[in-house]
Amino acid sequence: MNFNLRFFTSWISCALVMFSLFYVWHGIFLNDFKRIQFPVGLFVSFAAITYLILSFGIYLIFESSLMKRFRKIFLKGLLVGIISGFTIFIIATIIHISLAKNLNSQHLLMNCSWQIAEQTIGAFVIVMFKVLIRDNKFQDA
Repeated sequence: MNFNLRFFTSWISCALVMFSLFYVWHGIFLNDFKRIQFPVGLFVSFAAITYLILSFGIYLIFESSLMKRFRKIFLKGLLVGIISGFTIFIIATIIHISLAKNLNSQHLLMNCSWQIAEQTIGAFVIVMFKVLIRDNKFQDA
C-alpha cells in the first residue's frame, strides 16, 4: 500500500463523510447526544478518532488481496462497506456500545442497517477518489 495523495485524500474524506453521517444521525436526527454521561466535546473527539481508524480499516480492506479478486470497483466498494459495516455492528452489539437504553430487535435491525449504509457510503468515497485520482510514477516523489 502506497501512502500517497490518493491514500490520504481517500482516507481523510472517508472519515469526514462517515463522521458527518454519524453526527447527523445521532446528534441531530435521533438526538442521542443528550444521553451521554460525560462531556459531549470529549465524546465527539473520541468519535472523530474512531472514524479515522475505521476509515483506515476500510481502506485496508479495500486494498486487501481478497478484494483485489474483484475487478469491478463499485462491487468491491459495496462488499467492503457491507463487510465493515456488519463487522462494526457485531462488535458494537457484543460489547454493548449503544446510546439507546432498551435495545429490541427493531433497534438492532435499524442499527445494523445504518452501520452498513454508513460504512458503504464511506467505502464509495474511497472508490470515488480511487477513480478520480490516478497513481503517477512521480506522485510519491
